[in-house]
Amino acid sequence: QVQLMESGGGLVQPGGSLRLSCAASGDIGNIAAMRWYRQATGRQRELVAAVNYGGGTNYATSVEGRFTISRDNAKNTVYLQMNSLKSEDTAVYYCNVDSYGSKEYNRDTMYDYWGQGTQVTVSS
Repeated sequence: QVQLMESGGGLVQPGGSLRLSCAASGDIGNIAAMRWYRQATGRQRELVAAVNYGGGTNYATSVEGRFTISRDNAKNTVYLQMNSLKSEDTAVYYCNVDSYGSKEYNRDTMYDYWGQGTQVTVSS
């Protein structure tokens, strides 16, 4: 069993900041990529940001320069620092992790895990 525990969502005014966290725990092996997605009401889920094991990152054009993704490999945790928030950033944000298995028989198998989502609302 692997759990992804997200935290940090909430209500913030336009121009404000929030920091999301997602901690992976349980029977998890080496984590490769860690990502944040978001889904606004009536829209498809979209990739916001991703970070690989070595720290390389990529961002959606709409958040570049405002959001920063980072990870702490020792804590199996990924963060999303969101600054200069806009109303269009309002969405449920989901953590996504690609991880190898933790057992001898599945250490070369990649698994895909999702968090439960955390609501971010940007409104005055």
